[in-house]
Amino acid sequence: MKLPLLAALPVALLACSGNGPGPDETGSMPPVTVTPGGTPSPSPSASATPPATVVDGQPFGRTVIADFDAPWAMTFLPDRRMLVTEKDGRMLLVTADGQQRQTIARIAVDAAGQGGLMDVVLAPDFAQSGRVYFSYSAAADGGKRVVLARGRLQEANGTAQLTGIETLWAASPAVTGEGHYSGRIAFSPDGQYLFFTAGDRQKFTPAQDPKATLGKVLRLTPDGQPAPGNPLAAQGYDPAVWSYGHRNLLGIAFDGAGNLWEQEMGPKGGDEVNLILPGRNYGWPNASNGSHYDGRDIPDHRAGDGYEAPKVWWNPVISPGGLMIYSGSLFPQWRGDVFIGGLSSKALIRVDLNGTNAAKGDQWDMGARIREVEQGPDGAIYVLEDGGDSQGRLIKLTPA
Repeated sequence: MKLPLLAALPVALLACSGNGPGPDETGSMPPVTVTPGGTPSPSPSASATPPATVVDGQPFGRTVIADFDAPWAMTFLPDRRMLVTEKDGRMLLVTADGQQRQTIARIAVDAAGQGGLMDVVLAPDFAQSGRVYFSYSAAADGGKRVVLARGRLQEANGTAQLTGIETLWAASPAVTGEGHYSGRIAFSPDGQYLFFTAGDRQKFTPAQDPKATLGKVLRLTPDGQPAPGNPLAAQGYDPAVWSYGHRNLLGIAFDGAGNLWEQEMGPKGGDEVNLILPGRNYGWPNASNGSHYDGRDIPDHRAGDGYEAPKVWWNPVISPGGLMIYSGSLFPQWRGDVFIGGLSSKALIRVDLNGTNAAKGDQWDMGARIREVEQGPDGAIYVLEDGGDSQGRLIKLTPA
């Protein structure tokens, strides 16, 4: 459904900083208002870029590019600058060297718990349209929900701002609680469809409810409408649903062959990497390779149970954050593999992809909670620390 721009999105010129998050998956901050605009300011860590450091036994060197408060996601512009989201609602435009940044918008987020300003992705036609898609958590009648929105990046006289912000889609129903928003965005390789993740909001059963969009992967048009031909609409499901039976989906990406991969947090054990297929039921909360936090068992995935089993799973958990599929040239041995940020595991995790099969690869200790993984235009791997209990640094990984 096409929703009007939320009334809580007033416009003013302002640029300011925020505080980091608290516990496991996110943190807690007060709601803010949208504030496009801002002027360039030096990064708090602005200085000459230090040389890469190498940790014994790891195949990459690390170079700290910038430091943030509580970053959640990032994406690269064609000119190698970056958009970075801070969970308190700020969207930042950052120079390629990390030395300067400006606030281009402040979004009215509900940042309690795991809420905040979340994913950011460029439109496939960004070079022509300037459109930027993003997600965030918002208060609504009955509780809170994850929202998909977009705006246009406009620059003049050295100042950039995100203009024309409009709400495209919001999860339903809105429910109480502060967890499992998900909110990851991926465009199909042909640019015709937008895939969006909506978590189960820690409510369990909505993931199996055909009328709810919680615990689902959605396929939408770029304007936020349910895509025509979605596989379950004729069976009475919400017309936006592509797959269901998911928990907290914090990474989604297409590989070079057009396969859609997703990772999600399990409960106590059972973090997953899934190959997302249209109309399939991925089992939550009826099947999981983990257990409830209170120790109650959940039936494991098994052949013939009617649920799509994960391709890879972890117990103990890695607490997966962002997901990226590598296609660059700096690390040719990893081309086509999945990279996942580990939150509680404080790790960078690699998963081997082989067609529609997957297997565990490497797990490197990063010493901090990793929220996001992205590939740079130069083929380097970029990781964002979570902030809060960890630092909030952007680190560039290059061959050791």
